[in-house]
Amino acid sequence: MVETPAITGTPSITRGGTDDAAARVDPITAALEADKREGLVLAVKARWVSLACIAPFLVYLNPNWSVLYYEAMLAAFALIGWLQIKAGRLGKSRMELLLIYCDLALMTLVMVVPNPFMAHVMPVAMQYTFGGFIYFFIFLAGATMAYSWRTVMAYGVWTGVLWAGGLAWVYFQPATLPELSSQIQALLADHPHMLEHLDPNDPNIPKRVQEIFVFIIVAAMLAVAGRRTNNLLRRQAEAARERANLARHFPPNIVDQLAHRDQPLGAVRDQDVAVMFVDIVGFTKFAESRMAGEIVGTLREFHARMEREVFDHHGTLDKFLGDGLMVTFGTPEPGPHDAGNALACAAAMVKSMEQWNQERARIGVEPIQVAIGLHHGHVVLGDIGSERRLEFAVLGDAVNVASRLEGMTRELGVQIAASGEVIEAAKREAAAGTEDVLSYFSATGARAVRGRGETVEVWTL
Repeated sequence: MVETPAITGTPSITRGGTDDAAARVDPITAALEADKREGLVLAVKARWVSLACIAPFLVYLNPNWSVLYYEAMLAAFALIGWLQIKAGRLGKSRMELLLIYCDLALMTLVMVVPNPFMAHVMPVAMQYTFGGFIYFFIFLAGATMAYSWRTVMAYGVWTGVLWAGGLAWVYFQPATLPELSSQIQALLADHPHMLEHLDPNDPNIPKRVQEIFVFIIVAAMLAVAGRRTNNLLRRQAEAARERANLARHFPPNIVDQLAHRDQPLGAVRDQDVAVMFVDIVGFTKFAESRMAGEIVGTLREFHARMEREVFDHHGTLDKFLGDGLMVTFGTPEPGPHDAGNALACAAAMVKSMEQWNQERARIGVEPIQVAIGLHHGHVVLGDIGSERRLEFAVLGDAVNVASRLEGMTRELGVQIAASGEVIEAAKREAAAGTEDVLSYFSATGARAVRGRGETVEVWTL
């Protein structure tokens, strides 16, 4: 069994798994949906608390049977709130908009139409101008908790329409107690501006139009603010998702660096890196006699183990290659111990496979053998592809040599084949623990590599 001392002093950090179910759903929409539902529940609970406080207060103000009319209205408001929770969802919802209309229509009815069970007579214009319009702002404030600019705008427009409709209805109603209006008009004949506010049968149309106009402006401003908030939430969620995507390829310390960079990841450049190819030996034959579920399960476990070692040793997971993977050390930014980290990672992978095979042996499953090729050399880094799909690529002779060395492990009967270049680079780095790792490798001499004119010094484990 191979021991793998740490090459650098940086603490190891492993990356957690992903939730397959969540991956099938747009996480941004799901988050906004959850926020809207939370806001709706909060608004409705506040409504219920308010109604519970208002109900006994109305009895105190109107200690007679006519108060039951208003108590019934309060119960209707509570029911509409409960239905809004059931119907509320992100985006357009006809049922939700209908319930908003019912909410506002009921409020308009209560404030415009006098209580039919009241013993005393009140002019409808006086009821209309009693100052109840300000309560619509409470509905508007509650709408902002839903994180939906459409909801806010619907409250604004429909309140204006309903209040204007109430004004039209009041305007055409016959005067109640006309003699009272005549007496006030005679008394204030020399003060027409005061008459506008004191005549019980005058709804004061200019002031009502002003209320409607201001309310719609406020609703529009809140709707714009709500839309900007939604866009900000989406941008933040996109940033979080991009960071999560980076974490699938790079170790956490590199992700932190990239998250604070302004320069693009894919700027074309060249540098020296360590390249590793990992593969399962004889996987095609293994898969021939296995069910699909067992094959996929084996690959997932293998990839998870290899991925964990890659990130623990500060490598970059370039890509999965069926039953294998390509890893680089020194991308997107070179480090002081890239070659040593690559050798330590390869040794740790072998150790992890030995532990896994012991677990497999206990349940009577055949072992899995791994093949690893390592090389250190010059590569070109940058984005390749089209505008519709880009991929960060590592290209060059070092990649080809590492791939050939991985294939050479079969003829040499070893698990790791490393080039002399990666061994020499690790020695130059002189990191703590390098000598211990190098002691596991044995030189096998220069060997020809397919597709390359020069031979390569090969070290094996």
